[in-house]
Amino acid sequence: MASSITIGLAQINPTVGALSYNVDLMVQAAEQAQQQGVEILVFPELALTGYQPEDLMYRPHFLQQHDEALHVLLGRLALLTDMHILVGHLHHEDGRLYNAASLIVNGQILQTYHKQALPNYGVFDEHRYFSPGSTPSLFTYKNHVFAIAICEDVWLTEVAIQAKQHGAQSLLVLNASPYTMQKDEQRIEVLRANVSTLHMNTFYCNIVGGQDDLVFDGNSFVLDSLGNVVNELTPFVSTLGVYRMAYSAIEAVTALPLGEHQPARMSQPLIKDNKECIESEVWRALMLATGDYCRKNGFKTVALGLSGGIDSAVVLAIAVDVLGKDNAHAVMMPSRYTADISVNDAAQMAKLVGVKYDEIAIAPMFSSFLESLAPSFKDLPPDTTEENIQARIRGVLMMAFSNKFGSLILTTGNKSELATGYCTLYGDMVGGFAVIKDIPKTFVYRLAKWRNSIGYVIPERIITRPPSAELRDNQTDQDSLPEYDVLDAILERMMEFNQSSEEIIAEGFEREAVEKIARLLRINEYKRRQGAPGPKITRRAFGRDWRAPITNGYRY
Repeated sequence: MASSITIGLAQINPTVGALSYNVDLMVQAAEQAQQQGVEILVFPELALTGYQPEDLMYRPHFLQQHDEALHVLLGRLALLTDMHILVGHLHHEDGRLYNAASLIVNGQILQTYHKQALPNYGVFDEHRYFSPGSTPSLFTYKNHVFAIAICEDVWLTEVAIQAKQHGAQSLLVLNASPYTMQKDEQRIEVLRANVSTLHMNTFYCNIVGGQDDLVFDGNSFVLDSLGNVVNELTPFVSTLGVYRMAYSAIEAVTALPLGEHQPARMSQPLIKDNKECIESEVWRALMLATGDYCRKNGFKTVALGLSGGIDSAVVLAIAVDVLGKDNAHAVMMPSRYTADISVNDAAQMAKLVGVKYDEIAIAPMFSSFLESLAPSFKDLPPDTTEENIQARIRGVLMMAFSNKFGSLILTTGNKSELATGYCTLYGDMVGGFAVIKDIPKTFVYRLAKWRNSIGYVIPERIITRPPSAELRDNQTDQDSLPEYDVLDAILERMMEFNQSSEEIIAEGFEREAVEKIARLLRINEYKRRQGAPGPKITRRAFGRDWRAPITNGYRY
């Protein structure tokens, strides 16, 4: 290599289908990169469309608009002289659609690479849309040979080996890799195994931002040819990373925020002692997912039912952290069964975080329902019917706030409740975005304690008192469910590791608890299908990652 090469990773946050907006993002990032002396700039996978447009890609008009946007992008990038720019986009020819990356110099496409490894598991459906490529794409710059790869290509060994056999010294990887807990560590280990062992450098550029039930963390990074981590970009933030490579050495030059909308930051530091804990990581993921869902769908304010319980408290704290206190509205809706301490704790938290707070008693409405139903119910004893009526009254009230003020309603159910059906369809499940949908109850408590450790926002009694839906006298969650530490441990085995009930029982869990949870998981699929979307955080989330039949005779 005759001299050093400056390489940039543009960790941007595009919006799916917002082609003009995404063009602007890329041009702004490229202009900023040129100011930093970047010679080779890498954008994420499908940066032009956002990841991923799903069935929009079946629409000829969408593909036409995509091609027009790509033409505009080329014209604007022509003003950035001699910079080599890798852009992720769609490419269609001969009736086939490809997940592609093009090398652009002076506004001209020099070559286009087609993604070879198409993931078709978990949240991915790339075989539904794309045809696979089969040939490598390499280019030489200052006597150094670069190869192009796209995301799943590097989770297998074949594409990296192919690149190495064609003389590649560095791999430029465009990615749209969704977040799950500690995914950044997994990516690095995979790249070390599949690329670093071939003695190639890795420049890994990942997308950032929330998209429906996915959140992309960024966490772009660089590995040298020995697998050493040169640098990782700040997760959950749009960033331009700049690196200088000379001979076998790579150094991080700078990391700059890109001129995009960024999620609000808490006044207290998110990272303590220069090391981010898992609670901090998840909190930031939920902030980004919630903020982007609001921003990209045009919501400026949110509202939620604040019950005095742990789940709604955590959701409110996240909403305030990302949107600010003036854009969140808490509504307490006590019934005849709501404890005074719940009302007091809800009011205290609303005051702590400074949000607008309303209290609407539902007892009169509940009485009216019971009176209207009495002739039909006759002398039948009270049961979950009456409990659900209360939850559904609250759902109606929250949707009234949504309609009147244009607020997005945040639902507050957690993963443990959704798994077991411990929630009311058309009641507490009503809303537009389920912030903690993929957070087990035990982890909800961990999030609350962590958030209080950097700034007290959740009254301590909310964290320490036994959880209860408060839909009948003296009710607690454990009247209907096992202890949450047991419940969550069993659910993790069933959902994330696909273990059968017998396998879980063999690990020492009580048969009665395992079989009860298995039954609840199976029979409540119909509820989950009708629930709001929420961000995937664990290895397997309800939604596109969990595809179970509603009509189902199989026993887990």
